[in-house]
Amino acid sequence: MDTIKAYIALTKPRIIELLLVAAIPAMLQAQRGIEAAADNIWLIVSTIFGGWMGAAAAHTFNNVVEYELDQKMQRTRARPLVRGKISRKNAAVFAFIMLALSVFWLGVLANSWLAAFFVLLTNFFYVFVYTKWLKMKNEQGIVWGGLAGCMPALVGWAVIRDNAMDGQPDRWWQAVVLFLIIFFWTPPHTWALAMKYKEDYRRAGVPMLPVVAKETEVTRQIVWYTVGTVFVTFLLLPAASWIYLVAAVVSGIGFLWMAIRLHDGVKKGAKVKPMRLFIYSNNYLSVLFIGLTIDAIVGWEPLGRMLGWSTVLF
Repeated sequence: MDTIKAYIALTKPRIIELLLVAAIPAMLQAQRGIEAAADNIWLIVSTIFGGWMGAAAAHTFNNVVEYELDQKMQRTRARPLVRGKISRKNAAVFAFIMLALSVFWLGVLANSWLAAFFVLLTNFFYVFVYTKWLKMKNEQGIVWGGLAGCMPALVGWAVIRDNAMDGQPDRWWQAVVLFLIIFFWTPPHTWALAMKYKEDYRRAGVPMLPVVAKETEVTRQIVWYTVGTVFVTFLLLPAASWIYLVAAVVSGIGFLWMAIRLHDGVKKGAKVKPMRLFIYSNNYLSVLFIGLTIDAIVGWEPLGRMLGWSTVLF
């Protein structure tokens, strides 16, 4: 049982939960309405399972590659490889098996080789571009490394569109917007955590922004990326109804207020608690995507159509 728990821990299940939250609304938004949701229920469940295996593979590869680094950081010393619960060789084999199963599952059973390709691309980028290169070379590494975390939206969209009837508009621009939401959201989320554990990162030699820059600069960039996140959420408004509008505005105001409050506290030299922003950022993304999920299932007329804009785009 301990070994099974160790393998589960390798996959970083809490992170996977958050990533898969992005796939569900993307799939529902790709074909709006309760009837479409009912018709696509197998595809949604299948994609979540296939996507979970792909994300599990990426995180396990990450554990294997960062074995030495994890030994230096207090925050990661409890990971299975560091504690010797699983060997690096067995972990690598497990990762390859999960990746192969994910590709097969999405390509064959979910009928989307494009989604399978996105999973392969995610693993390659996360392991080789981010973990082995960007993370240790540049303080902005997490910005570009976060691209891997944006992929579930594209995976979900690809599955629905590859199984849609011919002649239906793909509206891929909406998937790109969902991708960008997570892209801009990742730096404030990650840097807030890194502010708390910056000494950990410093000892490990990871040039995370809070390690190499003043706190005022870190929080200034957090504010601007938060502004970018909220702005990008509004780009999806023409393709959604009032439900998503309310979720985007209310949660966005809260996210921006928390970021500005953190920045102001740092400028004044006050004792700040960046973990509050970290926790809220998780809640923000959940509220935003739950709002989009409900919006897509209800299937009310999108705001863009109400304004007489193109029905092909919205």
